[in-house]
Amino acid sequence: MPSRLDDELKRLVSAGVLRQYQADALRDAADADSAPEASGATKTAETPAPKQPRPTPPHSSALMEVLGYIGGALLLGAVALLTVANWGEMGRAARITTGTSAAVLLLAAAVVLALFRRREQLSSALASLGCCVAGFATYVAIEGDTGRIVGVAVALALVVVGVWWLRGSSLLVAMFGILAVGVLVITSDVLTPADSVHTNTAGIAGTGFILVAFVLAMVGLVRDQVTSWSLAGAAMFSSSICWLIQERGEVMALAVGTAGPAALLVAYGRVHASSYAVVGCSILLVIWPTALYQLTDNVAGVAIGLVVASAGLLVAVLVLSRRQRRTA
Repeated sequence: MPSRLDDELKRLVSAGVLRQYQADALRDAADADSAPEASGATKTAETPAPKQPRPTPPHSSALMEVLGYIGGALLLGAVALLTVANWGEMGRAARITTGTSAAVLLLAAAVVLALFRRREQLSSALASLGCCVAGFATYVAIEGDTGRIVGVAVALALVVVGVWWLRGSSLLVAMFGILAVGVLVITSDVLTPADSVHTNTAGIAGTGFILVAFVLAMVGLVRDQVTSWSLAGAAMFSSSICWLIQERGEVMALAVGTAGPAALLVAYGRVHASSYAVVGCSILLVIWPTALYQLTDNVAGVAIGLVVASAGLLVAVLVLSRRQRRTA
C-alpha cells in the first residue's frame, strides 16, 4: 500500500470528511486493484514478444510481366509466319512434323507451368493454343473429311481436359472456337456432303450452335461463369445468323435472337456482369432489325418491331430493378 494513500485517508478522517470504515473500504479497494496490475506486469514481462513476419520477396514488376507476354507472342508470331510462308513448299512429312512439334511444345510448356503453379493465365493461354494446333496437326496427318472430323475431336478432347484441370478463361474461348468449327464440319461433311442436295444446311448449323450454347451454359456452372455464359450468348448470336441465312428462317432467328438476350439480361439482373448486357444488347440490335426487314421488307415494320423490343426491354429492366430492391 502506498504511504501517500494512507496519509491522505488519515487526513480526511481527522477532518471529518470520511469515517474510518469508509477509509478502510477505500484502502481495501486500492489493494485489490494493485494486485492484478502487478501480476499482469509480471506476465507481460515473461511473455516473449511476438515474432515479426518474415518479409515476403517482392513480386515481379507488372511491366516486366507484360513485356514477357509481348515477347513470347512476338516470338510465336514469327514462328507461325515463317511456317505459313514456307507451308506450300513443305512435304507432307515436314508438315506433320512441324504441326506435331508445335502442339507438343505448347502443351508441354502449359503443363510445366501448371505443375509448378507459375503464370496460370499464361499456362491456360498456351494450353488453348496447343489444343487448336493439335487439332490442326491431326487434320494434316489424316487429311480429307475424316481428318477434319478427327482433328476437331482431338482438339475438343484436349480442351476439355484443360478446362477440367486449369481455370483460365482462354481455354473457354478455345472451347467455343473448337465447338463452332465442329458444328460447321459436322454440318458440311457428315449431314450435308458435297454430293447431296440439302436446302436446310444453314438451319442445321443454327441448331448446332444452340447445342453449343447449351454446353457452354452447363460449363458455366463449374467454371468461369461470366465468360462461359457470355460465350453461350455468342453461340446464340451465331445461331441467329445461321437462321437468317436459312430460307424462311426469320421467325426462328427472332426466337433465338430473343431467347439468348433475355437469358443474358436476367443473368445481368442477378450478377451485374457488364458482358451479359453488352452481348445481349448486341444480339438484339443486330438480329431484330435484320430479321424484321427480311420478314416485312418494309422499314416501317422494322421500326414498329424495334419499338416493341425496346418496350419489352424497359419492362424487363423495371421488373428486375424492383426485384433487386425487394431483395435488398
